[in-house]
Amino acid sequence: RGPSARLPRRERRRAQSAVRRSRMLRPLTEWLCSHELWIPPGFTWEDLKDTDEVQYPHPHHLLLCIPIAFLFIGTRLVFDRVVAVPLSRRLGVREKVPRKPPPNTILEAFYRKHQKRPEDRELSGLAKQCDLQPRQVERWFRSRLKQDRPSLTKKFCEACWRSFYYIPCFIIGVALLYNKPWIWDYRECWNGYPQQPLLPSISFYYVVQLSFYVALIISLPFDVKRKDHNLQIIHHAATICLISLSYCANYVRIGTVIMLMHDVSDSLLEPTKMFHYAKWNRISDTLFLSFTVVFLFTRLVIFPFNVLYNTYYYTMELYQPFFGCYFFNSLLMILQLLNIFWSYLIIRMVNRFFICGTMEKDLRSDSEDSEKSEEETAQEMEAKKNGSVPSSLNRGGSSISKETPLQLNGSSHPNNRHTKIR
Repeated sequence: RGPSARLPRRERRRAQSAVRRSRMLRPLTEWLCSHELWIPPGFTWEDLKDTDEVQYPHPHHLLLCIPIAFLFIGTRLVFDRVVAVPLSRRLGVREKVPRKPPPNTILEAFYRKHQKRPEDRELSGLAKQCDLQPRQVERWFRSRLKQDRPSLTKKFCEACWRSFYYIPCFIIGVALLYNKPWIWDYRECWNGYPQQPLLPSISFYYVVQLSFYVALIISLPFDVKRKDHNLQIIHHAATICLISLSYCANYVRIGTVIMLMHDVSDSLLEPTKMFHYAKWNRISDTLFLSFTVVFLFTRLVIFPFNVLYNTYYYTMELYQPFFGCYFFNSLLMILQLLNIFWSYLIIRMVNRFFICGTMEKDLRSDSEDSEKSEEETAQEMEAKKNGSVPSSLNRGGSSISKETPLQLNGSSHPNNRHTKIR
């Protein structure tokens, strides 16, 4: 028989295998969509059916986030060229053009394979292959690493885009929720649950928020890579799961409270970065202090003692325990652990200001610190070889950057008594 005679049989086999797979997955799908998991006992999905007067959230509403997410990505590309780059020049963002290393095929091949500076044993081998001194090889890799660093304009554009989203989104959230009873009394979030009607404005607010975080996680590999890159992935994934779960199970009221609470600090952080990259120190310092107070108060006080208490203990008083409540609270705990970690970094920066009179340049684990540490490590290695003390170390062993640190008092020069080597 020819290929044309065997083709229908192949298609039948594929169709039969697809049917078998669907039958195998059907019990799992039915179990995941079971009302016993996601809403309190005594209610079913039939209680959340739409009527002419009342609308409820449904999972298929969230499919709209996929085209909106790609719309966000396309808008960002246009925004960077039309708005962010000209604004960076207007605000005085200055780029330092790194010097290109001399061409070397052996060193370039090693760099493309490993994307880092070679170890000591690799350094000597590369030096012999290229007929160079080890110190020359170190300098070549240092210059090559500088070539791949994200530019200051790219960092400014990223912060500018997020400011363009977070500030209007926070204002819209306040306008939508300020007259809602559950924003002032969290116990109202569960009044009449799960049969709580969905307002069209709240549905739109949810879809836009979910679309933005989907766009963030898609564009994360192309954004400025920070030291907490993996934590950012966990944060975005947990946020997407929380928004989706709270919408599908109609935890919409408490979900809007959580989103608004996180947007208020993000709407201060991104403008702080913008003015910091532009060297507008007085404005960035003021915004950073405001961000610190708001972040610590909302993430370490209101969120754990009001929101988490409400979603766990208060719901247990109203309903019998069910899986959806436990799973929702576990995702909230992941967010809270991330909030504690970032609060620790912020408190370290504030502590540095009170001790040294200077503020660390990085605001939230930016890549600048890792780049700076690479240079200082190379300087320390050279100093040890020469038998001298590296100038970047003080008595306690902490590094002091050659770059001007962020000043809270608006000055562009650190106090000499804090930079003196003792």
